Formats: sequence, structure tokens, C-alpha cells
Amino acid sequence: MIDWTEQQQELRDRLRPWADSLSADHIEWDRREEFPWDRWKTIRETDLLRLPFGKEWGGLEQSLPTTMYALEELGRTSRDAGLNFSVSTQIVSTGVPLQHFGSQALKDRYLPGIVDGSRIGAHAITEPEYGSDVMNIRTTAVRDGDHYVLNGSKKFITNAPIADVFLLYVRTGAAGSPLGISVFLVERDTPGLSVGPAMGKMGLRSSPFGELRFEDLRVPAANLIGGAGAGFIVLDYVMKREILLSFSINLGEMEHRLARCLEYARTRRQFGQEIGKFQAVSHRIADMKISVETARKWLYDTAEKVVEGKDATIDVAATKVVVSEANKATALAALQLFGGSGYLTETGLELDVRNALSGTIYSGTSEIQRTRIASMLGL
Repeated sequence: MIDWTEQQQELRDRLRPWADSLSADHIEWDRREEFPWDRWKTIRETDLLRLPFGKEWGGLEQSLPTTMYALEELGRTSRDAGLNFSVSTQIVSTGVPLQHFGSQALKDRYLPGIVDGSRIGAHAITEPEYGSDVMNIRTTAVRDGDHYVLNGSKKFITNAPIADVFLLYVRTGAAGSPLGISVFLVERDTPGLSVGPAMGKMGLRSSPFGELRFEDLRVPAANLIGGAGAGFIVLDYVMKREILLSFSINLGEMEHRLARCLEYARTRRQFGQEIGKFQAVSHRIADMKISVETARKWLYDTAEKVVEGKDATIDVAATKVVVSEANKATALAALQLFGGSGYLTETGLELDVRNALSGTIYSGTSEIQRTRIASMLGL
């Protein structure tokens, strides 16, 4: 268990004064499937987006575990899981790779806007026919003097309909080769880049995603992130942190869910007593507590290995499976515990279920993570 310093606790606690404004009308925003711009302004005021970035770009230079700790509080504080997901995408999918792999010129030009939230970012990996099979993506970038010409498409891209800046993962070399993938930074209004409308989806509805198309999109070679052929290295670095940061938010959501169920079990009465006195209810809540603490241990133990530069391939994959499936299981448990009330949209519990289901799909499905673990075990 990590002993958090007073400074780390203060960074986490900064979110609490904004709890009501971050969660206001979140069920209605889900119904409307719109991005809550007013609450994005609130997120910017919290300084949450600044946590892992250098001071020269307006950041707070905080560690990976500290950033996770703050995002855990976001999950506990904000009921808008879609907004939370867009926050994670902004930080880890755009800002983190740009800071770690981008040229000085690119960092100086784009990081200040990413860090303060005035520019919204997205990264584009998934294609219509290629999701987790990144090594065989079809979108190509062909060198033409000081530029590359990109052709292809991407799908299911978080933040795409609202993003100002994209990190595009494309093929510059042989299909199937780790050295065949490169990453380019592209602005939204670049000729040849088309951004589709938001796509309707089951959950995380206030975090829009959509499609991108590239038709002879010319990008300066200077916009390469990490150099030609470095895409797999960039992706590996990003995905480790994406899983740890995104699912730290889920941990906070699970903690809030547990507290809500405990309160309900202590106040709801049936057959002459609190429902928490019934073993069927108390055991369900005990299992939720076990899930929360197991998720916490996997997240922070894995983060420690990542920070220390140890091989954390199995740990990251296992963490993703453990936390995403625990989040789904506890959401279903909460709905069952609340019964008919839980089935109503006004309680937000059915929304929790819809949001939680996505976690077993994005950032590599549970099946892909288990396949990765089996491969590392020599199977």
C-alpha cells in the first residue's frame, strides 16, 4: 500500500469542490449523446490535465502513480464516465506520447494547448478491418520529399468529432513488421483529412467517437512522433499508461459504487430489517469490496514496475482484465442490489452498467489480453 504524501493528497483533493458541477445532469447528457463543453471548462480549472507534464509547457511534473491517484479521485467524484474517459484520452493518448517522443518544436507548439485543455487531442489506431491487429493496419504513409502522403481510414476514434489535434498511427513499412508503423501529428483542418460525425453507442455517450478518412493527406516529415518506424515503440509506451490511467478512473467509480451500495444496504428495509442483514446482500457487497481492493493492488503494483522500467507485459495485461471485469461485475451487482430502482434510468445504475461494458473492449479486449498473457507464458 502506498503512503501518499500531503502534497499528493492535496492534488487529489483539488477535485472535490467541483464534484457537483462535474456530475450535474450527467444522465441527461448521456441521453443527448453530446460532449459537455461547460464541464470541460471545469476540468481545465481543476489543473487535472496538467499533472504528468513538464513545467515548461504549463504542467505540474507529477509521477505516474500520482497522476493515477488523482484520476482515481476523478472517477470517485465525477459521475460522467464519458467526460472522464475523454480526460484520460487527452492526457495519455495525445499529451504523453508527444512529451516523451515528440521533437522539441512539436512539443513547444502543441503541448501547451494540450496541457491546459484549450486544444483537444485524439489518437487514431483502429481501422474498420483492423482493431487489435495493429501490425497489419492498411492506412499508408508514403514519403514524398519533405512530406508524407497518407491514405486510408480509422474508426472508433475517441474524441475524434471534437479534436483539434490527432496522432495518426499508419504504415510506412512492411505489413506485420514492428518497424513498419509510424506516428504523425496532424491538425484537424489539414487538407485531405475528413472527420465524420459522432457515432451512436451504448455507453460513454458524452465522450464522442467517430471515423477519420485520409485522401492524399500531406503531412510534413517533421511531424513524425519518434521518427520513421517508431510507431510500435510509441504505442507500447502509450498503451501501458493508457491502461493504468484509464482504469484508475474505473477504480474510483467502483469505490463510489461500493459506498452507494453500503448506504443503501443500511437504510433500505425489507421484512422488518435492513437489507444489509441478509446474507445474499452482505456477501454481494463483500465481493464488491474484494474487487475494489484487488483492482487497486494490481493497478499500483503494476505502475511501480512500469516506473522502475521492469518487464510489465503480463502485469499490464492482467491489470486490464482484472479491473475492467471487476468494474463490469460490480456495476451489475449494484443494479441487482437496488432491484427495480436500479433498473430505472433516474438512479444512474443502468448507465453504470452500459459504461462499464466498454472497458472489456477498448485498449485491447479481455480476449486479446488473455492471449497476450498466454503467449508470454510460452503457449
